[in-house]
Amino acid sequence: MFLIETLSTNTAELEQVVQAVANIEAIVQPQDAWSYQALLELLEQDSINMLVVYAQDKSAKSNGIGYCLYQMVFEQAEILRIGTHPDYQRQRIASQIIDKLHKVLQSNQVENLLLEVRADNHAAIALYEKQAFAVIHRRKGYYQSPNQSAVDALIMQHVYGE
Repeated sequence: MFLIETLSTNTAELEQVVQAVANIEAIVQPQDAWSYQALLELLEQDSINMLVVYAQDKSAKSNGIGYCLYQMVFEQAEILRIGTHPDYQRQRIASQIIDKLHKVLQSNQVENLLLEVRADNHAAIALYEKQAFAVIHRRKGYYQSPNQSAVDALIMQHVYGE
């Protein structure tokens, strides 16, 4: 059983949870992890929020196992980051996060949700397609790493009310 909640604004709690998310980022995004400080600065913006997944209960705020950082601007939203700790992957956590996010966004009259994904991230693309996202744009050679071929970025969109 997992608990998915919007990030608390309680300062002590927020710091623990953001540190847990930064730790997951470092594991799942090793070349491009967002630091604790970067996450805190993003969350200071009114338009940015985060859903956090806890194992069992949230008695230990450091037990965050998944997250979705998103931005809402008027009728549009964007997933900025989504991740699950490797120990908990393949347990439908990302699907549950997206389901919860859909509910949050619809209650805020959001009309569409965007995200960007590496074209070679087949597992993520399959997840997003199951969640009724469709590719609306391709950025050629967007992701570049030394000594590796560039990888396209796919922009995917979920439209509410269709």
